[in-house]
Amino acid sequence: MDAALSDLPGWKRAGGVLRRSIKFPTFLDGIDAVRRVAEHAEVKDHHPDIDIRWRTVTFVLVTHAVGGITHSDIDMARDINALLGR
Repeated sequence: MDAALSDLPGWKRAGGVLRRSIKFPTFLDGIDAVRRVAEHAEVKDHHPDIDIRWRTVTFVLVTHAVGGITHSDIDMARDINALLGR
């Protein structure tokens, strides 16, 4: 899994999860990003934990059913990067 992180700019592994915080130009830009990620997560049936703090949105990926990071989490991190163009 650690090797996959080199292909995931912005993501860090900490405390058994993948985490990425992104600061957006405006609050509404962050909300729009959350909406796009949420729509994609519904299609994939794999949902990140999302924390919104004004213009900073933090995405956290872990497969709760197995208590750790899986290939589904790595794939979703790649998808989030592609969706947000970051």
